Formats: sequence, C-alpha cells, structure tokens
Amino acid sequence: MTLKKRVTTVLVIACMLIGLFGISKAGLLQVNPVEEAEQSEESLFGHRDTLYLWYTDEALTDYLNSVAVSYNETQSKIRVIPVYTSGLEYLETINQASLHSNEVPDLYIIGNDSLEKAYLAGLASEIKEPETISDVSEYFPEVAVRAATYHEKQIGYPFYFETSSFLYNKTYLEDWARAQIEAEADAAEGEAAQEELDNSGEPDSEEEIAQKAENAADDTPVQEAVISEEAVAAKVEEALPKTIDDILTFADMYDAPEQVEAVFKWDVSDIFYNYFFVGNYIDVGGSTGDNAESINIYNENAIRCMRVYQDLNQFFSIDTAEISYADILQDFMDGKIVYTVATTDALSIIEAAKANGEFKYEYGTSVLPDVSEELVSKSLSMTQCIVVNGYSEKKEAANDFAVYLSCYNADTLYDRTGKVPALSDVTISNQNADAFIQEYEKSVPIPKMIETSNYWVEMEVAFAQIWDGNDANMDLKALSEKIMAQIEGESYTEEYIDVPEEVSDEEIVDEGMSDIESSIEDSDDSEEE
Repeated sequence: MTLKKRVTTVLVIACMLIGLFGISKAGLLQVNPVEEAEQSEESLFGHRDTLYLWYTDEALTDYLNSVAVSYNETQSKIRVIPVYTSGLEYLETINQASLHSNEVPDLYIIGNDSLEKAYLAGLASEIKEPETISDVSEYFPEVAVRAATYHEKQIGYPFYFETSSFLYNKTYLEDWARAQIEAEADAAEGEAAQEELDNSGEPDSEEEIAQKAENAADDTPVQEAVISEEAVAAKVEEALPKTIDDILTFADMYDAPEQVEAVFKWDVSDIFYNYFFVGNYIDVGGSTGDNAESINIYNENAIRCMRVYQDLNQFFSIDTAEISYADILQDFMDGKIVYTVATTDALSIIEAAKANGEFKYEYGTSVLPDVSEELVSKSLSMTQCIVVNGYSEKKEAANDFAVYLSCYNADTLYDRTGKVPALSDVTISNQNADAFIQEYEKSVPIPKMIETSNYWVEMEVAFAQIWDGNDANMDLKALSEKIMAQIEGESYTEEYIDVPEEVSDEEIVDEGMSDIESSIEDSDDSEEE
C-alpha cells in the first residue's frame, strides 16, 4: 500500500471515530451503565478484576459506593462496582445475568426469606471464612446466624435487619409522670396533715391555720424541686407496659391531652406489626426456617394469644380496611397517638421530621409488651444478607469483600442509610435503636421455605378476620390445615383443640349477681303463689 493510500485510510478511520464519538455524545449511541462505570474506573485504577455487587434498595447507594471506593484503595488486584437494580423478579434477573451476561453479579444483597430459592437455583454459595476470622458467627447475634443458615450451611453474611418494637411519645409520658408525682406528694401531705389533726384531738385556731397556710406556700418551691429528672424518668419507665393489660390499665386512667385520638394504635392490617402476638408459639420451619417437618401453627397457646388480640378490638377500634403504617406513623408524629408498634425505618423518618421542625415532641422505644403474664410475645424479623453468587468465577474475592462489607464497615451504616446493622457490638448514634436490637435478638427470623411462601398472606388474612370477630380457634385450625396440605401434598386435617374461653373476674361477679337476682325473683314468685 502506498503512503498516500495509508494516509487516506488513516484519515477515513479517524473520521469514522470522530463520527462515532459525536453520535455517542449526542446520546444516539446507547452505553451500558455498568460498562460506563467500569471504563471510568479503568482510567483511575488501571486493569483489575472487577466484582459486581447488586442491590435493590436505593437508600444504600451512597454508602455502598463509599465502601467500594475505600476497598478499592486497599486492593491492587480487585475493584468493586455496586450495581443498583429493580427489586422486581430480582433473583430471576440475577439468574439471567449469571447465565447470559459477561457482567455476572458476583455477590448481591437479599432478604433471608429468599435464601432457599437462591441456593436451589445455584445462586448462593456456602461462605468461606477468611483467615482473618476464625468464626464469623461470633460477630453476629444467634438470630442473624440462623437467618443466614440453610440446612446447616451458612450461605450469607448478615448485613442489616428489620423488626418491630414499641414506640411511645416520651413528652406525653413525662408530663403524665410529673402530674402523678405531684398528685402523690399532695396525697401524702394530706394524709400527714390528717394524721396530725387526729393526733392533736383539737381543731387549730385561726392563727395556727393561717400559719400552716403560709408554711405550705413557702414549701411549694421545695415540692417542685423534689420532682427531679431522675424521678420523672423512673415514673416513665414504670408506665411503659410489660403486658397488653398494662396498656389497657394506662388507657383507663390516662387524662390525655386534647389532640390525642388514641392511647394505642398500630397497623392491624400488616402481619409484621401483628406477629409478636403469636410469634413465640407458632413454628414454621424450625430455628432456621428451612425444616418442612417442623410446622406448628395450631396449638392452645396460639389460640389464647389470638383471643387476646381479638379482645383489643373493643378497646381500640381500628378498621383494617382503612389503616396503613404510613398513616399510623404520621399520626404519631402529629401527637395523636401515645403508643404504637413501629419498624426500624421509623427512627430515620422521625429524626428527619425533627430536623425539619415537623415533629415537636420527644420519643422513645422499648421492647414490645408480652401478650399477658403467662403468654410471651416475640417479633418477626427479616435479615438482609450478602450472598456470593454460585455462578461467579471470583468467589474467593467476592467472599473477602462480603466480609469487609458486613464485618468491618458497619459503624456508619445507620448514620448513612438509616439501616440498623446485624453485626454485634456496634454503637448506634440514636439510642432508640437499642430496643430494636433487643427485639431482634429474641425475634423469629422469617422462614425460607418455598412451600410456605404464601403463609404470610394467609396469616395476614387470618389476623384480619379474627380481629373482625371470627373464631380464633377455627381460623387457626383452617390455616394450619392449608399450610400442612401444601407441605404434605395432600389433604390434611387437624384434630380440634378445645380451649375454653377465659372468664374475667368482672364477668364472674356479673354472673354471680345475675344468679342472685334470679334466685330472688324465684323466691318472690314462690311467695306470691
């Protein structure tokens, strides 16, 4: 080829490249966002093996990017690119990308309820503990380890969790506590004065009465000073309910401010906020939520718990068709509710409202009250896990980054995302997270079994029907039979459990009075005859 032809050819190619560049700049040439990110990092870090981390919660974007950057700066051979994707058909999308793409998601974040499906599809690998950690399970509470375990294999690293806890208006309770302390002090003073009068035996003269009144006026500031913050805090702690009955007792005696519409109100339409009523007595899948032979829905204690739940409808009338968690939380922030049940997301929502001046109260959290003195409550929990893809060709590198993300970078997770880390011994800037952590540590992990995937919808329906008046015994029996039929693959019938309705002391008294009245009427009729 002549020099002229070579120059001409070079010019043509250059023109073509310039044209393509112009088309790309004009937006006519579509660029894959993952490829674009990879090309951008290529210029910064040179050639490295790339790990793709997939996730579905956009609130994690900034945090994951910052962790990836810090990790990239410490690694000479590996770089991590977080990839946000839709949560719709998430596992199917991961599966398709694993089979048909050059950009296989090497690891991803997913709820523990999907781990069985992921493992059976080959999308989850048993984790490999790095040399720097002797036992990963020591870094997490037992509930987190059980959530990430499938058939005795740990197939994920716990990342953060969601559970429910008790939320209360601290301002209202502190005002109530001060009023109670003052009333108790006044009562004690009155009793002392009466005792003095009884001991003297003679009425006071006008001069003595005037002098006592003057002394009482002088003592008023002293009485106010006695109401210390410690005394108020102790009284508030005393008011926090230990059982559902304690809520009813408080509601009966509480002189609520005008704006308060309900002492206790929660989303009775969502299983996540109701499950604590029966969580301690219903078993779906055993301790790790993957054992089809460990199903126990219909039992005496579960029936009793659901009856207590149903009885609350007469005290706190809530329409399941009109209620929503978002509305409940807004009513709480507007000062219309004293007590409610909330999930961990409430913390960041309330803190944002406080910062904007939209929440004018102080608030607090505590563990959920027990159903009764005999029946213990237990919340439901969901643990988001970091999973290494079984189709990844860089499993070891992906495993190392999963450890880095879950075990070494949790200190700022809450402040950056509002998510509460599953890692033990992490200091959270918001002390109200402590109650959620306590609740999580004793919670029931949401099961993984594919056969019972509709259990939550069915249980939610049962809760709604029982709340509206259905027989708790028969509804739990029907639910158990339906789930067991799915497990067994054939029709299943539970033996009926006869659980007598509990009779309150008030009902016993009323029944006794009724018997007495009937006896009197019978006696009067006999005398007339």
